[in-house]
Amino acid sequence: MASSNRPLLIPSPKTPSSIDFTSIPTLAELMKSGSHGGGGGGMAAPSVSGMDSNNHPVDGSVHTESTARSSSRRSAGSYHSRGLAAHSSVRDVNFGDLGSRIQRHESRRAPEFEGYGTSQKEIDDDDARWIYINDPVKTNQKYEFTGNSIRTSKYSFISFIPRNLFEQFHRIAYIYFLVIAILNQLPQLAVFGRGASILPLAIVLFVSAIKDAYEDLRRHRGDRIENNRLALVLVNGKFQEKKWKYIQVGEIIKVPSNQSLPCDIALLSTSDPTGVAYVQTINLDGESNLKTRYAKQETLMKNPEKENISGIIKCEKPNRNIYGFQANMEIDGKKMSLGPSNIILRGCELKNTEWAIGVAVYAGQETKAMLNSSGAPSKRSRLETQMNREIILLSLFLIALCTVVSALFGVWLVNHKDQLNDLPYYLKENYGVGLAIFFTFLMAVIVFQIMIPISLYISMELVRVGQAYFMVEDGQMYDEASHARFQCRALNINEDLGQIKYVFSDKTGTLTENKMEFECASIYGVDYSTGISRKLSDQASYSVRVDDQIFRPKMKVKVDTELEVLAKGGTGTNEGEQIHNFFLALAACNTIVPIVTDTDDPTVKLIDYQGESPDEQALVYSAAAYGFMLIERTSGHIVIDVQGEKQRFDVLGLHEFDSDRKRMSVILGLPDKTVKVFVKGADTTMFGVINSSLNPDVITATKAHLHKYSSIGLRTLVIGVRELNGPEFERWQSSYEAASTSLMGRAAKLRHVASNIEKNIQILGASGIEDKLQEGVPEAIESLRVAGIKVWVLTGDKQETAISIGYSSKLLTNEMKQIVINGSSKDMCRRRLQEALTMARNRKAMTGGAPNNDETSGDDLSLLALIIDGTSLVYILDSELEKELFLLACECTVVLCCRVAPLQKAGVVSLIKRKTDDMTLAIGDGANDVSMIQVADVGVGISGQEGRQAVMASDFAAGQFRFVVPLLLVHGHWNYQRMGNMILYNFYRNAVWVLLLFWYTLYTAYTLTTAVTEWSSVLYSVIYTSIPTIVVGILDKDLSRRTLLSYPQLYGAGQREECYNSKLFWVTMVDTVWQSAVVFFIPLAAYWKTTVDASALGDLWTLAAVVMVNLHLAMDVIRWNWIMHTAIWGSIVATFICVIAIDAIPVLPGYWAVFHAMGNSAFWLCMIGVPVVGMIPRFVVKYVSQYYCPSDIQIAREAEKYNEDGSWIREGSVVEMSRISSPLLAR
Repeated sequence: MASSNRPLLIPSPKTPSSIDFTSIPTLAELMKSGSHGGGGGGMAAPSVSGMDSNNHPVDGSVHTESTARSSSRRSAGSYHSRGLAAHSSVRDVNFGDLGSRIQRHESRRAPEFEGYGTSQKEIDDDDARWIYINDPVKTNQKYEFTGNSIRTSKYSFISFIPRNLFEQFHRIAYIYFLVIAILNQLPQLAVFGRGASILPLAIVLFVSAIKDAYEDLRRHRGDRIENNRLALVLVNGKFQEKKWKYIQVGEIIKVPSNQSLPCDIALLSTSDPTGVAYVQTINLDGESNLKTRYAKQETLMKNPEKENISGIIKCEKPNRNIYGFQANMEIDGKKMSLGPSNIILRGCELKNTEWAIGVAVYAGQETKAMLNSSGAPSKRSRLETQMNREIILLSLFLIALCTVVSALFGVWLVNHKDQLNDLPYYLKENYGVGLAIFFTFLMAVIVFQIMIPISLYISMELVRVGQAYFMVEDGQMYDEASHARFQCRALNINEDLGQIKYVFSDKTGTLTENKMEFECASIYGVDYSTGISRKLSDQASYSVRVDDQIFRPKMKVKVDTELEVLAKGGTGTNEGEQIHNFFLALAACNTIVPIVTDTDDPTVKLIDYQGESPDEQALVYSAAAYGFMLIERTSGHIVIDVQGEKQRFDVLGLHEFDSDRKRMSVILGLPDKTVKVFVKGADTTMFGVINSSLNPDVITATKAHLHKYSSIGLRTLVIGVRELNGPEFERWQSSYEAASTSLMGRAAKLRHVASNIEKNIQILGASGIEDKLQEGVPEAIESLRVAGIKVWVLTGDKQETAISIGYSSKLLTNEMKQIVINGSSKDMCRRRLQEALTMARNRKAMTGGAPNNDETSGDDLSLLALIIDGTSLVYILDSELEKELFLLACECTVVLCCRVAPLQKAGVVSLIKRKTDDMTLAIGDGANDVSMIQVADVGVGISGQEGRQAVMASDFAAGQFRFVVPLLLVHGHWNYQRMGNMILYNFYRNAVWVLLLFWYTLYTAYTLTTAVTEWSSVLYSVIYTSIPTIVVGILDKDLSRRTLLSYPQLYGAGQREECYNSKLFWVTMVDTVWQSAVVFFIPLAAYWKTTVDASALGDLWTLAAVVMVNLHLAMDVIRWNWIMHTAIWGSIVATFICVIAIDAIPVLPGYWAVFHAMGNSAFWLCMIGVPVVGMIPRFVVKYVSQYYCPSDIQIAREAEKYNEDGSWIREGSVVEMSRISSPLLAR
């Protein structure tokens, strides 16, 4: 649930405690590089700008020096709310009594990103990029940087054919068929016509090339549109329009409001006098909330059109880190540092700022957006992997057939060596028996080549495209709230959805909505938690009247009536003063931008609080509901309407959240001429800076309330305040100025300054924010568990919060015994694992050894839930303790991992993949879920509140967690069943044809001549039998959606590999031998000792084989429709037409042969008798198996047939199913 570059406040549930990973620095570095923020699990996101209410970093920019840097930023924002500032009387504040000129300061995140960036040190000259401002010629003189033209297409007109062929021939089967086609060109080995031998491979290559060309043509069109867009570039002292593709590094660019950035630019100035610019990064990371960027003080007033601007920027080389940037800039002899808040990336859009001017530092393919434009990782489905094993077996079978033919040919040659000169059908060659046998072997490979079904690959691609279409168009997986359709981003693993045994899920934003609601507060030791224990009254839309217009918050918030009355009571009492300071902190400690929007009523305006975190927005809306409404923010001050009185507060300093301090602070100049520092952050760090000698009873009560809030699933935050005197403020100011101007170790120094001011804090209270469960989550988890799928939750939340969500989502039940592993050392983890494993086995023995799953009829003592934290996983993963953790997990029904980092999530998934052969699925919505999504066999991204990082790395994307149920239980089941049957059918139909040719070879002195025309051999796999299998693979349904959802146990068919396994393969091959023999020998017997020639007999064999294999397919079709009928019966008709057409061409062998055959009654008797006799064994086996030992699928299918309207599925109905073995049990 991470989002990028979160603003200040609000910890994300993705951060472990402060002691996490301290003993393994190298691992911690890796953890931090994978965690871009809060929600769902992970290490403290490096250099974060915000916290969620669970006291975890939400997100941030990262470079390598540290995970927690504060660095300088001038302001928290600069949006002047229209209509508010101009017409309001605002109480000002004068700080002349502080003895020095007050300056506004903010401490913001420094560029940090361990994964890609460099350390926070002086950039080495060899590793730097030198940019001469407004001098692109000199900039590109030594090293010509890439232009701004982008290219997302794979091919050019010249490279398409060679490169596309190179990529397609990565498939070994294609190389095999190419070799076969080449061998057939040799005179000694020519069996088919030279053109006919190449045609099957050519068709497959051509179809794939057309598909690739169409996709790439769309990319070319997009690139052309993008490269020809216009931007304002400084040319000869004037801003002139220039196409994006011609922009060069070093040029000065002006970007108007609501325009996209053509390249990565370092800000020089903006329309705001304080240098603030607001950008929307939705095209970069999917987030629609506004983010702030800043120009340096030294360049704010420079106008490029009126004065010449020159200088040098020394920056890091291009890298993929979109959250970090490190550079030094020198202008007019002044040297200053640049960070991630001073750069705007390509693809961002300028908002609420009239214009911004900057210098291009990265262009074209070197921009961070383009460096990050990679698709989802390539994965291969398990079914395809198993299919390759069967292809190897078929290859061995093919070699065996060729060996038999060549060996028998050698025997025949030896036995007839004296008659060879007299035999009319034997062409004597000038080579010996050995070479003759060798050439016969190669010819046999050519004749029997379709034993390896080349058409299977293209059929699988087409079927997957069709399956993806129906998944995308499924209305039950369409999220109306976000208007998000289901997405298939990887077409090659559709069938894996039907074999999943483990689902690893993030919590925040995946199980929950990630839409925060302020529920309760503990203020100065008093618990105002009626939001949970008592009925709430709706917020009465607190509003502000300016002239004839009314301004009110866009979102209504429920309020506690008692607290609302106290908040309105003023500061006359100590209780009132604490409440006042508490809500003042909520309204002021943020980077929220108030934006005014119109309504249908022209006299009413809504204030929409735009922020980078849903937690932060919830806090500001709650403050407004209690009468502390933020109405204006500029870079130097904020205006808050406090119970009807508009007050101005000077923002003197701001230290943003970082992952070391886990808190943020703002220094405000109040209207009463006092200066206060407001601090909020994680309870784990806040109580370390709170003065425990002040109000110890309040601290004790607040801790108890925090535990209560966490236990009921709320995200918590602690708030404190301290008043600063003049000398304290001056010391902070001088320390800050020294740290912010330092070129070496600036981030660490700023962090130290922040820690010094955040001391001896007086506690104000704590807040509780609810992140509600998504709709249908409990029901979805229950369905998955009944289906035999184990759901593990991997989250960065507190243990108490995660457990509470576990209960509300029905992941945990009161009957479960909880095993909690919280170890702070390897020995402690080992001891607790051993104790838990012993206890689990003892409980299992008490229940008679019943498997630990929901289908168990044994005692509830068998139900166990394992709860383990990220600190313990540091010592367990990648050590000998992994085995014990796995064995313990096998004994448990539920596993819940708390306070885990992104790489720990991936480690847990990897553990299950290594220890079992079970299929895994990972689902999450944030950047910190990307690692586990990519490691799992199937990755699903939730397109939620946390950007599109997870979606972009996923194989499939959905709008809600509950859509996983129809995805797996319905589409997954269908896809697996269809694909498994289709692969077996392709093996069967090709083997029938090969064995038919083999039987004929035994009667032709092993010469490998064929009665079947070469064109029929080519068209057999391409036209005669291919279309029906594709149509059935896309459209057939063994069971209805309603049945599959009503009886999740039916999903077990895929887990047990019932539709495709070695047993089915060998049974199919035995059936193939029988059917091929019937196809060959019945017509042979019918025409034995007749005058019908081989060509006529070959046509009969062709037609009989096509009828047989299509009827074979028809026997397995469950749901007929007109498309099915057209495909199957139409293919038979098409075969007759093609055979007649081929025999009607005089220049081809077998002219008019089929007409001679059809004139004989034996032909039509064979056409009827061959399918009947050939299908008898299959029919008998199907009858016996389905009648005496039916599968779950067959039972449900018969029940559906019994009542076509589905009325058999009713409340209380029971259908006995096969027991689902727990996928947690070790194999």
